[in-house]
Amino acid sequence: MKNTFGNSVAVTLFGESHGEYIGAVIDGLAPGIAIDHGYIAHMLTQRRPVGKISTPRQEKDAYQIVSGVLNGKTTGTPITILIPNENVQSGDYTQMQTVARPSHADYTAQCKYHGFQDARGGGHFSGRITAALVAAGAICRAALAHKGIYIGTHVKKCAGVPDREFLDLASDIQALNEKLFAVLDDSAQTAMQDAILAAAAEGDSVGGVLETAVIGMPAGVGEPWFDTIESMLSHILFAIPAVKGVEFGAGFSIADMRGSKANDPLTMDQDRVVSTTNNSGGINGGITNGMPIVFRTAIKPTPTIFKPQNTIDFQALTRTVLEPKGRHDPAIVHRARVVQDAATAIVLSDVLAMRYGTDWLK
Repeated sequence: MKNTFGNSVAVTLFGESHGEYIGAVIDGLAPGIAIDHGYIAHMLTQRRPVGKISTPRQEKDAYQIVSGVLNGKTTGTPITILIPNENVQSGDYTQMQTVARPSHADYTAQCKYHGFQDARGGGHFSGRITAALVAAGAICRAALAHKGIYIGTHVKKCAGVPDREFLDLASDIQALNEKLFAVLDDSAQTAMQDAILAAAAEGDSVGGVLETAVIGMPAGVGEPWFDTIESMLSHILFAIPAVKGVEFGAGFSIADMRGSKANDPLTMDQDRVVSTTNNSGGINGGITNGMPIVFRTAIKPTPTIFKPQNTIDFQALTRTVLEPKGRHDPAIVHRARVVQDAATAIVLSDVLAMRYGTDWLK
């Protein structure tokens, strides 16, 4: 089972939704990076469920760093992060051991692990594991910020309700990083939350679109062909539960443009090369061009809903109807945005270490 991402800076995830712990190991991070526990806790708070628009399951995420840090600084050896699972209700899944929840990984896990998988709460496939990803990403993200590289994600759309576009990237990113519900237009938050609550009242769920911007990345980072910035980011983004699509810059809309509109004209800003548009999303030939990296992900509706659904019992090989129990989110897009921030930070730390050496982030 492949649970490790990265080359120079690698992150391994482990644990199950209802196991004793979940966690992450970061290997290859430079020695001497300051560990800001307040910042890690802040990012974990942005992932935590809030109110009726999220699952009732509440976890403190009282993480521990048990290796790789001494006197508040990284030592350069593997960093191990442990997060206990304290609020589990495994009995909710007793009657679903062999019944596949539609659009979950239950059936595919059965095909791969032959009944030995941990089915409680989705086991290793659960979105609960993203808490460990967020903690690991927080360490990388703080190191990037010291190098002048900043990441921000907003809920561009939820249940069909749009947020405004990025305008001033520096101030927008700063504002987003202080919000629990990451929108640029506060009025959009109310409309989105109302739509989530309306779906929840009907036992249903909604999805959305996340948009991420990165500023401060130097030009010349990335590899052509198989380790392009787009491919590295897409690799980790598709590991986030519920991501079903990724696009960069103008994305799929660029297919409807002529070259004269799609191309990004180059000019000079004092002694810096810039482009007057950014349809390429800050990347050409798989390599950063110094403009902001911009991309979007499509987040599907939460697959567990409180409505009867046709499915199968994969042990008995019979048809059945699933009426799920348990605690579930009517939407996860607002919680997934900090996961996307963390995943982005891990990729950028890795590619920068590949380009400039592992000590560059110190």
